[in-house]
Amino acid sequence: MELQHYLKPVQPGQRVSATPGAGTEVPIWILGSSLYGAQLAAMLGMPFAFASHFAPTYLMAAIQTYREQFKPSETLKAPYVMLGFNLCAADTNAQAHFLRSSSLQSFVNLRRGAPGPLPEPIEGFEASLAPAEQQMVEAIGQCSAVGDLATVQAQIGAFLAQTGADELMLVSSIFDPEQRLKSYELGAIAMQNLAQADEPQRAAR
Repeated sequence: MELQHYLKPVQPGQRVSATPGAGTEVPIWILGSSLYGAQLAAMLGMPFAFASHFAPTYLMAAIQTYREQFKPSETLKAPYVMLGFNLCAADTNAQAHFLRSSSLQSFVNLRRGAPGPLPEPIEGFEASLAPAEQQMVEAIGQCSAVGDLATVQAQIGAFLAQTGADELMLVSSIFDPEQRLKSYELGAIAMQNLAQADEPQRAAR
């Protein structure tokens, strides 16, 4: 609330002003990975971004809490949700799953207390994991699209239908920069195709 105040126009007698922030009224989001962030965003009437790409456990509960408890504000009249979503898109499903091993290694290494740079992809990484680690990887998979264009488009569409998200923040943690760019390009095509397919339904509503 203090930050919102400093981004508004300076009021007469205001002793402290933000430079160059005063008067910009930059939109502020609440980013969370738990129910607390959802409750805070709802109480303040602010847009809510949930870090489901690495913390999916409370995803649906957080969305429900935010939407049910939302109070309209000067900046936002209705709930607005952005969700983090992992994307690993490639020309083939097999290549996408291979490239995804980099992000999975990074995720597991972090949970093992050994964070570091994004590793190179390797074959068969998931099969080498302990059962508990495999469960963590499966949980992340709930907020991920991995495969060729048709596959990721279907997976993104299913996630949007499940959550009703207003926006997705796509994250492609791929070791090779060119393959990472390719993933984002395919993701953009998939999102465009989904938006075009949804236009007749919106018009009917």
